[in-house]
Amino acid sequence: MRVSQVTGPRTSAVIEEADPVPGDRQLLVEVVASGVCTSDLSVWRTGGRASGAPVRLGHEIVGRIVATGPLARGWSAGDLVTGLGGQGFASLAVLEADRVLPVPDGIDPALAIGEPVADLAEALSRTHMGAGDRVAVVGLGFMGLGLVQLVRDRAPGLLVGVDPVPAARQRALDLGADLVFAPAEVPAEYGGPGNGAGAAPAGRAGDHRVDIVLEATGVTSGLTTASALVRPFGTLCVVGYHHAGDAMMDMDLWYKGATIVNGFCPEQPRLMRAMSDALDLIARHRFSYAPLVTHRFGLADVDRAFALMDARADGFVKAVLLPG
Repeated sequence: MRVSQVTGPRTSAVIEEADPVPGDRQLLVEVVASGVCTSDLSVWRTGGRASGAPVRLGHEIVGRIVATGPLARGWSAGDLVTGLGGQGFASLAVLEADRVLPVPDGIDPALAIGEPVADLAEALSRTHMGAGDRVAVVGLGFMGLGLVQLVRDRAPGLLVGVDPVPAARQRALDLGADLVFAPAEVPAEYGGPGNGAGAAPAGRAGDHRVDIVLEATGVTSGLTTASALVRPFGTLCVVGYHHAGDAMMDMDLWYKGATIVNGFCPEQPRLMRAMSDALDLIARHRFSYAPLVTHRFGLADVDRAFALMDARADGFVKAVLLPG
């Protein structure tokens, strides 16, 4: 098989090696599509582990089953699946049989990657969002735009998007946001700079802070903006990946009585339940990757995909590798 591995800072190489063999409860799949995720960006930038050993990335996998382990019941060669796995930047990958789900019929495999939308759906499941709630999404990259779609499906009373990039704000409007702002231009009545963080008078006319804020930036400045948008007794869900160091939280959240939800989920069974729900939304055309997957590359071009992501290049939202 062919497999891509990070061999140095911002450098990958495709090598050939023997095909893997699935274990008793595993599936061997021909990788049809593999999403390039921001959570792998820091590894690509630095070249991987301190040991210098090559690192293999790719955990957003869609594949067609070519072989099954003897105890991987219910699956057959030819089934198209998506799920949780690793080392998906390759022509073949091994997945656990209980960590995959069927791809909905009639959906382009590159637009049916289960893992990212499962992350978003699982985070939303813990925010207790109801129809009519006023919601803001801070950070309108791939994850934020995915959240815009999922929130829109829940009939919010108002959906606000915040991002410094004009094109990202326009995409959010196209996907159903009602209002969009650059972070420095959030109006005072929404808790923006004109009022100071969280300084809008609670319960008075002109206070338009929202019930639920979904942070999808992964940087402290995004948390600052998100914290200011939350109304008293509202909810902030931290969906963005804050990989290392100290992510500073605005203590005004404490004095507002806000609820803070950690949007990360470490439990695979919970993610699989969320993935099932999310794939159902894709099957019913209530969520679509089509406006989000802006670039497709072959396996040898993974460095181009990461470079575009790193630069947040014009026109870029998400890249998918097509190893075939």
